Amino acid sequence: MNTVPPGTPCWADLATPDLADARRFYPELFGWTGRVAPEPEANGYTVFQLQGRAVAGAGPPAIPDQVPIWSTYMATDDADLVAGRVERAGGQVVVPPFEVFDRGRMAVFADPAGASFSVWQPLAMPGGEVFNVPGAMAWNELVTPDPEGAKVFYELVFGWQPDDQLVGSMTYTGWRLGAQIVAGMMPPLADDFPDDLPAYWTVYFAVADADAAAARAATLGGTILVPPRDIPTG
Repeated sequence: MNTVPPGTPCWADLATPDLADARRFYPELFGWTGRVAPEPEANGYTVFQLQGRAVAGAGPPAIPDQVPIWSTYMATDDADLVAGRVERAGGQVVVPPFEVFDRGRMAVFADPAGASFSVWQPLAMPGGEVFNVPGAMAWNELVTPDPEGAKVFYELVFGWQPDDQLVGSMTYTGWRLGAQIVAGMMPPLADDFPDDLPAYWTVYFAVADADAAAARAATLGGTILVPPRDIPTG
């Protein structure tokens, strides 16, 4: 049984060519500890824990020259069923469902605008065990130049209903699953968003102090892409 309902973000992991540095950087930033999978076939996949509870993962990229990227996983009871829905809704099955040892089953998909996302069907590993506290995943957001197309696609795949709100001059969409808003969506903020740049999912981790976390990331060798700023929700 998962810790979150099907159709809800349940896990995030990093694919990186420098796994050793990720094992250094993120524990120093978030207070995580790393547990390396013992199986040689796992290629050093590391589950990060916060006070003994799983919060995220990191592993080598599937393609040697792939840039580092964080992936969002949605919980599901049936990865094969989701794969069929993705294809019928106009998306792409990038990696068909497969078993990850005794931990669960996963698959990787892309929506019609190119945003990649994964699903996790839990067996021995439920996915994330703690959310919405400093050092744990707190939000997942789709950035896409085609919000209307995304509304159709994700409703067909996960049953999400869009909940639009005007934030300044921008329409921000909350993805509603039953009574809960489980994720968000927004258009690109930059007017010069390249036509050939695909949509993408972003992962947010909660922190107690955004300014301190940004400064800490920079001290550890990270780059601040968007400086801390106030928004209506935080």
